[in-house]
Amino acid sequence: MLAHVHCTDAGDTALPPKASIPRPGTDGYEDLPQFSAKLPLPFRRTIRRQDLHQIVPLADTTIYGMEQRGEFPRRFNLTSRCVVWDLEEVEAWIEARKQSSRSGAITKPNGPDVRLRKRRPVLDVAST
Repeated sequence: MLAHVHCTDAGDTALPPKASIPRPGTDGYEDLPQFSAKLPLPFRRTIRRQDLHQIVPLADTTIYGMEQRGEFPRRFNLTSRCVVWDLEEVEAWIEARKQSSRSGAITKPNGPDVRLRKRRPVLDVAST
């Protein structure tokens, strides 16, 4: 165990007492330069495609189409080869979908219209 050793020397100068850092919720805390109200929070979490698929189990083409229509948060490039989504935006999208689903705003389709098929056309049973 190290013992506290106090050395005094004629050349030593006394250090000023340490300034205390303002606590959150105090006036001085908001005045700190790193917590400027004009800048967004410095620690925004981003997620890559693999993480996105764990949260939103949709196909890549479905997500891409929804992004193009403005129905899903847009991806952005961190680097020329790394594409990410803002986790907060994705979570807000999920919450909005959950609320609209519970309120009945999202309706499920009855199924595909088989009369529009190009292959294996539906036989008109009533006319035969």
